[in-house]
Amino acid sequence: MAIVQAVCNSFKKEILEGIHDFENGGDQFKLALYEDTANLSANTTAYPGDSTGSQVGDTGQYVQGGKVLQSQQTSLDTSVAIVTFANLSFTGVTLTAEGALIYNATESDKAVCVLDFGGNKTATSGTFTIQFPAFNSTSAILRIA
Repeated sequence: MAIVQAVCNSFKKEILEGIHDFENGGDQFKLALYEDTANLSANTTAYPGDSTGSQVGDTGQYVQGGKVLQSQQTSLDTSVAIVTFANLSFTGVTLTAEGALIYNATESDKAVCVLDFGGNKTATSGTFTIQFPAFNSTSAILRIA
């Protein structure tokens, strides 16, 4: 099994079809956490995206299905379309995650992108935070050139 960071192939086609609305106040996007036994890649088409049942279990503020991403923004930076979200935290959790899936809860849970944390990240009776990268053409969490 593997988690491979990628923009989902189905998403690439769906943005041309006008399915996803990233404007603030548009569609609702969520982030779900996965263990290292997950099988997620560019071929993931929808949440839960992994038939092995390797999503992180309910703990503290984290429940399967994840949490709604807030404050989404879009922009154009040096000819690259970019998207960002506010950092996301789950409190009171004991968990280990190696990656995540961002998906569009408004549009039948269609997959957007897979995040690979580069190894297991843990929290023990604490806070697990997803910190999104800088909002620019070389670092934004989602970039379309």
